[in-house]
Amino acid sequence: MAAVRISSRSGLPSLLLYLGIGIAMGQDGIFDVKFDNAELTQVIGYAALVVILAEGGLGTKWKEVKPALPAAAALSIVGVGISVGITASAAHYLVGLDWRQALIIGAVVSSTDAAAVFSVLRKVPLPSRITGVLEAESGFNDAPVVILVVAFSAAGPVEHWYVLVGEIALELAIGAAIGLAVGWLGSFGIRHVALPASGLYPIAVMAIAVSAYAAGAMAHGSGFLAVYLAAMVLGNSKLPHWPATRGFADGLGWLAQIGMFVLLGLLVTPHDLLQDFWPAVIVGLVLTAVARPLSVFISLAPFRLPKREKALMSWAGLRGAVPIILATIPMVSGIEGSTRVFNIVFVLVVVYTLIQGPTLPWLAKALKISEDPSEASDLGIESAPLERLRGHLLSVAVPGRSRMHGVEVAELRLPAGAAVTLVVRDGNSFVPAPSTVLRHGDELLVVATDPVRDATEARLRAVGEGGKLAGWLGTGGTGRQENGTADVPHLAKLARRLGKGGEAGPGSKAGGRRAHH
Repeated sequence: MAAVRISSRSGLPSLLLYLGIGIAMGQDGIFDVKFDNAELTQVIGYAALVVILAEGGLGTKWKEVKPALPAAAALSIVGVGISVGITASAAHYLVGLDWRQALIIGAVVSSTDAAAVFSVLRKVPLPSRITGVLEAESGFNDAPVVILVVAFSAAGPVEHWYVLVGEIALELAIGAAIGLAVGWLGSFGIRHVALPASGLYPIAVMAIAVSAYAAGAMAHGSGFLAVYLAAMVLGNSKLPHWPATRGFADGLGWLAQIGMFVLLGLLVTPHDLLQDFWPAVIVGLVLTAVARPLSVFISLAPFRLPKREKALMSWAGLRGAVPIILATIPMVSGIEGSTRVFNIVFVLVVVYTLIQGPTLPWLAKALKISEDPSEASDLGIESAPLERLRGHLLSVAVPGRSRMHGVEVAELRLPAGAAVTLVVRDGNSFVPAPSTVLRHGDELLVVATDPVRDATEARLRAVGEGGKLAGWLGTGGTGRQENGTADVPHLAKLARRLGKGGEAGPGSKAGGRRAHH
């Protein structure tokens, strides 16, 4: 647990700490544990990666990823191809590896690591359009990279490039279709079937995500893409007991990272790394300073993104345990020189993760790229179905930047069939009056009948984003005008007047001012 706290506060992906623990336990370490089973490491690593991708998908917000999907797809396909070609050329001409080994290294290190990206980016205050692209890329690019590494590690000659492109396209299409279908069916089932205990909901969600991987792999598609998309659909489906499910997935993801990284540390032999240190540094320098930037700028050329955002994305291509796991594929296949390939990848990942992870927040600040502090925080809403009563009990947490602050209960304008029944504030609970003003940190219990459950949650989120005038100022919700002809400037002035007078306390002033935004 101390390692978790250190990695969270330092900005480093947990990779380095847990790899260090594994190295200390393994050969040349304190306990001198002999472990060289690359096949077992690969199997366990794949299993851990499935859990990590599922956890990442569950935490990915569709509204942030949706506009980023085309850019993420371009980075995951076109960008990977560019990165493989440049990195493999550097490994061949600068380090002296033969073309098969060079292509394997180029493919292995072209995949950004989901665990590293998720753990670092969620602590860096970047705009959602950037985090959306990077998180979606890390979830998508594992699939084509795995196909390339397996093809380069197969016995016999490497297939023609157009055959590989066709296989990648087919496997991605199959994996995407299965992932979306499993996610939709799973979310439909969980929302309409009441399980006997609330603790079963997190287990059911993770089981559905893992089954997407199995179905995708059995259909000769990309299981990694399937599990990520299935988890993303589940994570955006307003499932019952969602906070508990999210916490369970987060803990399971940490457990998978810890086990995977420690095992990879056990597999490596430290004294064998010294002779491959400088080749790894050279290949990593080309990857970081040439291949990644070119892949970003070329693949994102059709998208109108500022150059400084592309520069940040170039530096944010974090590597982690995934490249090291993929480096075990040629070892299991018995490719000549595979041990050296593994050592180069291991050193490259450790060195450049140590450099890139901590410096990413500094670079974001230097490029003046940061999240708008006035952007409203999303509400935390947990739903518990009341089957016999044909209703739902919604638990609503009002976060620090929510624009629900300063809004009266009556101004929520919940649909008929829904009502705020209890407010918990500073540890005290009370039944609110229509004139009760909501504040940051409040927790609300809202009862809604089954027909208006979705409309109630949509209205609560709209007020959380747009304040008391949500709907009138263009924010979605049940109070929105149908013809969309509201006089926005006039209503903005009205919001400012409401903020200056007519309600007691600073909360009402903040509420009126934020409604203008």
